[in-house]
Amino acid sequence: MGLSIAKLLQGAVKLIQHPGRTKPYWVHLLWALYLFLLLTHFWWWEYHLKDVSNWSFPVYFFLVLYIVMYYTLCALLFPDDLKDYNDRYEDYFYSRQKKWFFGVLAASFVADVADTYLKGKDYFLQTTWEYPVRNSIHFILCLVAMKVMNKRFHAVLVILFILYELTYILRLFDTVT
Repeated sequence: MGLSIAKLLQGAVKLIQHPGRTKPYWVHLLWALYLFLLLTHFWWWEYHLKDVSNWSFPVYFFLVLYIVMYYTLCALLFPDDLKDYNDRYEDYFYSRQKKWFFGVLAASFVADVADTYLKGKDYFLQTTWEYPVRNSIHFILCLVAMKVMNKRFHAVLVILFILYELTYILRLFDTVT
């Protein structure tokens, strides 16, 4: 998780350190903000792993792969080099990267359901109706986003994802009990 956040911060700071080297794209930057929210949410959510009493290597390996998904998303947002994309994040975002980014993001919503179940059947069953609906809709929207090239669609999508994630976090995790 720490590497994922570091990758996001490194990408953002690189834009500040070398403002003329690459051309930022506001939709891309909002996806970085969304990922930061997801990572923070994930870290908070994983607090409940303390309640898991029986661990196995497959469960642990699954969690490592789930975390790798988040790092992959961050690495896809901030590549080491943009030369093949005219040093423009906008060109990069709408190239082949868009399919990879939304494909991995869609997979993370599926992994999230498995991760929730790992915290125990009782924990899983106490989730409200909103949880499976949220994950299903996000999954479907990611699949749609893989195919859609419309820039307005992507701008609205990231804004809606951020707004929803903020309200979801505040409603679910105002305190730890």
